[in-house]
Formats: sequence, structure tokens, C-alpha cells
Amino acid sequence: MADTTSAPGIVTNKGELFTSYDVEAFEVPGQREEAWRFTPFRRLRGLHDGSAERTADVAVRVAGTDDGVRVETVGRDDARLGEGGAPFDRVAAQAWSSFGSATVVTVEKNAQIGEPITVTMDGPGAGQTAYSHLQIHAEPFSKAVVVLDQRGGGTIGENVEFVVDDSAHLTVVNIHDWDDEAVHVTAHHVSLGRDAVIRHFAVSLGGETIRLSPRVRYTAPGGDAELWGLYFADAGQHLEQRLLVDHGQPNCRSLVTYKGALQGDPAKGHGHEAHTVWIGDVLIRPEAEGTDTYELNRNLVLTDGARADSVPNLEIETGEIVGAGHASATGRFDDEQLFYLQARGIPEDAARRLVVRGFFGEVIAKIPVPDIRERLEAAIEAELETAGV
Repeated sequence: MADTTSAPGIVTNKGELFTSYDVEAFEVPGQREEAWRFTPFRRLRGLHDGSAERTADVAVRVAGTDDGVRVETVGRDDARLGEGGAPFDRVAAQAWSSFGSATVVTVEKNAQIGEPITVTMDGPGAGQTAYSHLQIHAEPFSKAVVVLDQRGGGTIGENVEFVVDDSAHLTVVNIHDWDDEAVHVTAHHVSLGRDAVIRHFAVSLGGETIRLSPRVRYTAPGGDAELWGLYFADAGQHLEQRLLVDHGQPNCRSLVTYKGALQGDPAKGHGHEAHTVWIGDVLIRPEAEGTDTYELNRNLVLTDGARADSVPNLEIETGEIVGAGHASATGRFDDEQLFYLQARGIPEDAARRLVVRGFFGEVIAKIPVPDIRERLEAAIEAELETAGV
């Protein structure tokens, strides 16, 4: 496994990130770096500078493995690890260098898995630090839904690979339902083969600090990626998503839609606000003719004491594309929507709840697992109860 670029810091475009499996190849990040300027280092408990030593492991359980699904526990010398992509920042490299064993879930060639495969990961517990590596591999012409349910507490650095081979179709629903004190920094490496399809859902609810960095890479023409996100930040939470969709092959498609709500507690003052960060990078390289891409981020601020940073970036290096666009919006309740509902006899508090449910409804409706949809609807309802909305 070799480094794929020659030196850190030399970046000609968004896709030319330095990658390495060696943590010492990366400098300790600082707030002046664009990739880290929103991240509160004081909350990372040493994940970024190497001072967080592994003291425990995450517990991984896999259910719903019908015929056509293999689950293996492997060491770092397994040649399949890294197929999805190499670490592109110091935390990801630290996680690679520090995990004890990796879990590989393989959906075999031509397998059509009817029921969701559930991968449950429990954190190491409060005061403990763990590093984790997971690979989900969909072999050619296979189809499956994987629910990655992450819960518990502690400090977790992680790499997750999604390797989707030619003409495979993989749907992933990743739920961050951590305890209030948990810190989780994770890199998602997505590799798409010819005519491969991924539907990637990221749901961030619990945890003190979550930093999620999905990176999509097309290895052949015809790939199709949709990335959907839902997050709800309370006072004191920092929820950060940094995406890169790297179009380096012709005739590929991507759609990114992330929606978040924030509710702070002004009485707690500075340092306890609800804070969300969404950075959406899309790169269309010169060889990626026929690309069709769009990205959207919307944030709904429910109370004072909340801050949402949203930065969509679109870098186009060829004019021979189907379409490319991006949009970002952050605001409070739509007064016209509230007026419309109240004019029809709906009380204000009920009207506000309906607006929030409708705001998230587009994302929830796309999730193909009824139990998960119901769980998320209940979680949002509980968040609204807490906010008094």
C-alpha cells in the first residue's frame, strides 16, 4: 500500500489530496488549514495529534446475513483493506495505524439480499478510546441494504470503506446515535465501478462532536452516487460533514442532499451553542465528460444560540457536461408556511412541528427501511419536545 501523492500540502485541485497509510506523513492539523478551520480541536481528545492512545475496541455485531453474505474479522495485512481508498488526513491515518482488527462484510456476486444487513457498532465507553476499520464490499451485480448503527460512548477514530463493484447496487444507512459525551471522527471511502450505484444516508443525532468525511471516487464510467444527510444539533453539539465527490470518469452522476436543524440554549452562553458545519466539494475533472451533478444543503435554525456554516464548492474542468449546480440556505421558520397553517386553524406550536417534519420528510422518505424511518421520525419528535417547538 503506497502513498498516492508525493507530498502533503501540494494540492492542484480538490481531488489531489495527499493520502498515506503512515500517520507521521501528515502534519498535525491547525485551524488555519481550510479542511480543519471549523473543527474544535479541544474537543477531539487527541485524535488529531496522536496523543489519543487506543485503550479499548469497538464491539461489532452483524445481523441479517442471508446466503450470499460473508462476514470476516481480519488483520491489517488483509490485501482487500484499502480498496475503497487511502487515509486522506491525520485522524484517518491514525485510525488505520491503530485498529486491532477489521470487519469485512462481503455481498457476493449476483446476490440479491432481500432484508437489510445490520452492522451494530458499540463505542468503547466513556473515558476510553478506540480505532475502527470496516469494509462493506458489494461484488458485481449484487444488491443489498446495509444499516450501520453506531451507539454508545467514548472517543472513536474510524475508516469505513464502501467498495461497489461493476453493476452492483448498495444502499447504506449510517446512524450516529452516540451518547451525549461521545466524540467520533470518521472517514468514509466510497469506490464505484462501472455502472455501480450507491445510496448513502448519513444521520447524525447523538454525540458531543461528530466529524464525518465521505469521499466518492469513480473508477469506471456510469457510476451513480446519491448522498443524503440528516442532522439535528442541540446546545453544545458540534456536527460536521465534509464531502468530496470526485468525478474522474465519463458519464457519471451524483446528487447530494443534506438537511439539518439546530436548537441552542442562549442561557448557557458562548461555547455551548449548537454548531453544524457542512462542506460540499464536487470536482469534475477534464476526462469526466457527460457528468450530471447537483448538491444542496439546507439548515433550519429553531432557536438562538445556534450557528450553521455551509459552504458548497463546485470545480469544473470540462465544459462537456450534462449539468452541474449547487445551493445552500440557512434560515428560521418560513413565516408564510406558519401563516398558511395557522389560517387553517392549526395552533402555532403544532404548525411549527409540521414545518420541521416536512423539512426532514424528503430525506426520511428516501430511506428504504420502514423501521429506520419510524425510528428517525420518533427521534425528531423527541428533539422537538426538548426544544419546546
